[in-house]
Amino acid sequence: MDKSIVALVPVDTYEQEAVDAAVRKGMELLGGIGAFVKPEEKILLKPNLLSGALPQKAITTHPAVFSAAAKLLRDAGYEHLSYGDSPGNPATTPVKAAAAAGISEAAQRFGVEKADFDTGSVVRFPEGKTARSFYLCHGVQEADAVINLCKMKTHALERITGGMKNLYGCICGAKKAVGHAQYPSSEVFADMLADLNKCVHPRLHIMDGIVAMEGNGPTSGVPRPMNVMLFSADPVAMDTVFCALISLDPATVPTCVSGEKYGVGTMRAERIRVLTPEGEITCGEAAAKYGRPDFDVRRDRLSRSFFMKLMPLLPFLQDRPKVDRKKCVACGLCEKACPVAEKAVHSGNGKKAVYDYKKCIRCYCCQEMCPAKAITVHHGFLAKKRK
Repeated sequence: MDKSIVALVPVDTYEQEAVDAAVRKGMELLGGIGAFVKPEEKILLKPNLLSGALPQKAITTHPAVFSAAAKLLRDAGYEHLSYGDSPGNPATTPVKAAAAAGISEAAQRFGVEKADFDTGSVVRFPEGKTARSFYLCHGVQEADAVINLCKMKTHALERITGGMKNLYGCICGAKKAVGHAQYPSSEVFADMLADLNKCVHPRLHIMDGIVAMEGNGPTSGVPRPMNVMLFSADPVAMDTVFCALISLDPATVPTCVSGEKYGVGTMRAERIRVLTPEGEITCGEAAAKYGRPDFDVRRDRLSRSFFMKLMPLLPFLQDRPKVDRKKCVACGLCEKACPVAEKAVHSGNGKKAVYDYKKCIRCYCCQEMCPAKAITVHHGFLAKKRK
């Protein structure tokens, strides 16, 4: 069986020339951009624009990475380029997020058009195992090929967000909240993401890991230099190399497990070739040379045990979002982000966040969207039992 290839290129700065060189080298190791997309195709660049955040916060794909990808395509004669993402934050539009992250300025510099990520429609996917339709942004539907420009970060629900998780930004606006309600556990949400990856089927994945995010990700964590970029046609393999770099077992990452189960890619180290400018190495050798074993990420193991089946009945024993009332600014974004019909958290109009854990589905949309970093995930008794 053919092995999946992941190119790993060290780069320790966002200086544009250095990032340009890293992207060129990464694509060279994979066989060139022409192995993935054709010049006559309409190509969508899909960065991570989770919120309207400045690049130095490590929440979004850095504009230097976006610029390097756009430059590579333009230099190779690709004419039909667009970009876009649908932010998870209900208070942020695609235009505002792109402007704050420096992506819109980079796009203008290379003549990359803004794709329509404000509107969408239902796309049927009958071969899906968990999800048989998706409400995709029109910008995704209009593209011939997608290049996924993801960010290396932690994630409260799925442990990490990388190649697999970044595709959720192809779902239009408020429909993302509906998805969290429809697929409420980390495992079934990951199954849906696997179907989404097969539906959209990006040709290429490029991960910005020059400065990653650890801790309370994907928005409230701490920037952590990892000094690498990853490139692959297989998002599961790429996320698995990310796991290796932070000494995280991919079997504890729902998106890696679901991605392999659904045939999106492989999380088995023996089926992954890691190519570097110095030659081929194993995942273990990549971890030893480029890794950060003390990276702050949740590491307890997945389980479908009796305790896990009881979790909906034991709201105070399972993981749950927790608010630091000293940090809470009563903005109400957590309540707006909550996807359940009868909100599990109430805030706004001067009132700080208060939870009703009996209604909470543990999707952590509130934690993800909190602009004050006031919400963290408290790991309960059942999580300790899974270690």
